[in-house]
Amino acid sequence: MNRFLLVSLLAALSISPARGGEVDISGSVEMQARAFWHDPQWVGQDDQALQGTVISTTEIRWYNEGGNQRAAFIPYLRWDATDEERNLTDLKEAYWAIEGDDYELLVGANTVFWGVTESVHLVDIINQTDFAGDIDGEDKLGQPMVSLMLQRDWGEITAFVMPHFRERTFTGVDGRFRAPLPVDTDNPVFQSSGEEDHVDFALRYSHYIGDIDIGLNLFSGTSREPRFIPAADGQSLLPAYDQIDQFGVDVQYTKDAWLWKLEAIVRDGVTHSFAAAVGGFEYTFYQVSESSADVGLLLEYQYDGRNEFEPVTIADNDVFVGTRLAFNDVQDTAVLAGLSYDTDTSETFVNIEAERRFGDDWFVELQVRAFSGAGQSDATIWLQKDDYAQLSLARYF
Repeated sequence: MNRFLLVSLLAALSISPARGGEVDISGSVEMQARAFWHDPQWVGQDDQALQGTVISTTEIRWYNEGGNQRAAFIPYLRWDATDEERNLTDLKEAYWAIEGDDYELLVGANTVFWGVTESVHLVDIINQTDFAGDIDGEDKLGQPMVSLMLQRDWGEITAFVMPHFRERTFTGVDGRFRAPLPVDTDNPVFQSSGEEDHVDFALRYSHYIGDIDIGLNLFSGTSREPRFIPAADGQSLLPAYDQIDQFGVDVQYTKDAWLWKLEAIVRDGVTHSFAAAVGGFEYTFYQVSESSADVGLLLEYQYDGRNEFEPVTIADNDVFVGTRLAFNDVQDTAVLAGLSYDTDTSETFVNIEAERRFGDDWFVELQVRAFSGAGQSDATIWLQKDDYAQLSLARYF
């Protein structure tokens, strides 16, 4: 982690008010309570029905007087009362950037998102997943990088050089959302002799043609998805990170109330090359029943052609259906509910998320997630007793 800390320190120094310009400081403190209504499935898991977590995020952003330079320093802290493997100290962003009329150079740790679909983000490969934070894959770790963006009439192209690899986080022996054997994050296995210091590269092109937004990307380096190898003593699983090459495309077509979405990849993995894709649509009914509320209907299909020797995926032949309700009120009240169904195994995953702001500084979110239908050899068997509801209360400053 030495390189990561060095880059972060340089980014922090670049935000110093002594350099002039403007400094903005904000942040939040969040309290989470997860309630499980099934007893744990595996030996060693904590049997408490309630799991408490505290999260703190601070954002320090600097902008120079000329408006062509900026820096960010965003530390993230998480403490869990049940599972110490969920405790995390991270830098989501810690960078310095300079921009001109048609370019931007960024040095430091940053969070970059690629993708357009709702249920799975196949092309989102820059940042490592913070699986201990949330099993939906949306939480990410800060990625050290140097990136250069060039803007031209024919589109935008960005090159990334990533000198340090971040390992995926996992819950511990006490935690929920784990396989029968816990993951030993202290003994990862790397295909590259450079291990976490292997230099990864990525290139992304994006442009629009009328109502169509398109993105093309290339990645070469250490896979963010690990395979799992049984440890010699048979008491844990070792995460194995392979070298991969991947090409991805994401497309979104907007027409009136329709949003058509597609993400697809071709990956040269550890054992073979395979393709994966997710695509579908979102249709929105605006101002339903003469109210200010909008209702969106979502449908996506997920396909993945990898074999059993590649990292496990649960989105291999699944259908996702969902609805999005935006009240468009002053409290920003919104609800997203969806169901993923595996057409081969009948495995089902239900996800409900509701959020609302109170006043100017308080934010409440409710999540409900449930799993069902898995047989003993199916990919989600290890989650079948981890149904839960989570209430989050955040105070912003």
